[in-house]
Amino acid sequence: MSKARIATIWLDGCSGCHMSFLDMDERLIELADKIELVYSPLVDAKEYPENVDVCLCEGAVSNEDDLKKILKVRARTKILVSLGDCAVNSNVPSMRNPFGVEAVCHRAYIENAQLNQQIPKQVIPPLLKNARPIHECVKVDVFVPGCPPSADGIYYVVTELLAGRMPDTASKTRFGA
Repeated sequence: MSKARIATIWLDGCSGCHMSFLDMDERLIELADKIELVYSPLVDAKEYPENVDVCLCEGAVSNEDDLKKILKVRARTKILVSLGDCAVNSNVPSMRNPFGVEAVCHRAYIENAQLNQQIPKQVIPPLLKNARPIHECVKVDVFVPGCPPSADGIYYVVTELLAGRMPDTASKTRFGA
């Protein structure tokens, strides 16, 4: 039996969802027999591969790089999981939305900077007008709320998907916890 090709990605978020993924502890060893982790901030792969079975995606779509990444991920992934409140409803990243990109950049790079006060034009990807949940940009197959979702909730979702079932997350996860 071949292993399921699993990926995780991190857009605009805090990495708390990835920390919860790691909090599965010894269950990660059990999963290692069933999955091949083909892309993640936790591994060294540089390019998102083709033919990914499941991708757990943390974070909101907040800048041009996030948008390009999620479009590529969706095109190359069978089942896309929106992992955590930032991915599901854009949570904390969307707190900037009412202020506008120009005001946010001015506050961050001019008002709050001690040295070299300037808005970067290179290296930092341009912000989109609004931080957005993933499903506003691409089709999402499974929503897993939580800030972050629990390790138990993530394990449930992954094992259900590996068993060929779409998980019912209503009793396993909730927003904000």
